[in-house]
Amino acid sequence: MSKPVIKQDPLYQLLRNEDIKGFNEQRDKLDTSELKSGDYRGRDLRNMDATGLDFSNSYFRNADLSGIDFRQTNLEGASLLDAKLSGTYFPAEISATEIRLSLDTGTRLRYDRKD
Repeated sequence: MSKPVIKQDPLYQLLRNEDIKGFNEQRDKLDTSELKSGDYRGRDLRNMDATGLDFSNSYFRNADLSGIDFRQTNLEGASLLDAKLSGTYFPAEISATEIRLSLDTGTRLRYDRKD
């Protein structure tokens, strides 16, 4: 598992700079593969369209994720310590207990896969 990295990728930089409107306009035109393992700590990401994206192993400490729909987003291994989550949707495979544990202690999110 890698630590989050500050990347030069254009989509990643739009999120780091909190340009959510620009990100949403460009996300379907550019490569989204560099979003995983990212450092999004302290960023205001409200209104981001996260559908189909991979934010696995990313850090969202103190980020504002209010109202984001992550139901079709890969968040495995992401950390949510002290993030703002009002109105946020999560994948059904991540339990409320798992989300609370990550929010309170920074543990990485684990999916509950029922095969």
